Amino acid sequence: MHTHDEDYLLKDIQEEELLDLADLFKMFADSTRIKILYSLWAGEKNVTEICDEIEMNQSAVSHQLKALKNAKLVRSKRDGKAIIYSLADEHVKTIIAMGKEHIEE
Repeated sequence: MHTHDEDYLLKDIQEEELLDLADLFKMFADSTRIKILYSLWAGEKNVTEICDEIEMNQSAVSHQLKALKNAKLVRSKRDGKAIIYSLADEHVKTIIAMGKEHIEE
């Protein structure tokens, strides 16, 4: 069935936006990145706290934090010598919540 909504979507999204959207969803295709996002769900943490919570080494976590930051899913701020990470915005929670809801259907 062909709906009016499909016409709207295909007509109005640019190729570059499609590629950006695909790149965004690739960020959710890695269980370590998902664990990090869940770890930050409750609030800000430094790398050590994230590592302790998800039981992974700092090298692996730092690598994935960089990818999440580049994708604008995570933000960071300096607090003295420490770097504090948090979810970039409420959209990140919405994407995760909707994905979780979908798999639980």
